[in-house]
Amino acid sequence: MSIRSAGILLYRHSPAGVLELWIAHMGGPFWARKDQHAWSLPKGEFPEDEDPLVAARREFTEEIGTPPPPVEYRLLGVFKQPSGKLITAYTARADSFQPDHIVSNTFAMEWPKGSGSIKEFPEIDDARWVDEATARTKLVKGQLPIVDALVEHLAGRSAT
Repeated sequence: MSIRSAGILLYRHSPAGVLELWIAHMGGPFWARKDQHAWSLPKGEFPEDEDPLVAARREFTEEIGTPPPPVEYRLLGVFKQPSGKLITAYTARADSFQPDHIVSNTFAMEWPKGSGSIKEFPEIDDARWVDEATARTKLVKGQLPIVDALVEHLAGRSAT
């Protein structure tokens, strides 16, 4: 059985009409000095018996530190990642979403590896609006089909 994850990809248009996406930089020592392909939509795992949209909203809140905006969400699809994980992705327009700061939940891991020292790291250490082209260089490659699905949806060619 594949690991299941659910997330939210918020979008807006800049005053110049440029598509912008809300993405988050993954935390922890592995991602600390990486920028290219080290970002993700806010997402997290959920059990099979949980509604994916409920899970996506919970995970967004845990990772960003503020709930997702109270707008209507649309399913973009389920996307298989290179690892085999399945991401159920939702989207919504959120022109005025701009949290004052990002406060993510944390995870514990041994660091440095083999040291016996357990340290806490934020799941997300940054999040921001970026234009679509920038998002395509920052997001992990397996999530680029989610951006493609959003662009298709906005162009009125959505299959969902």
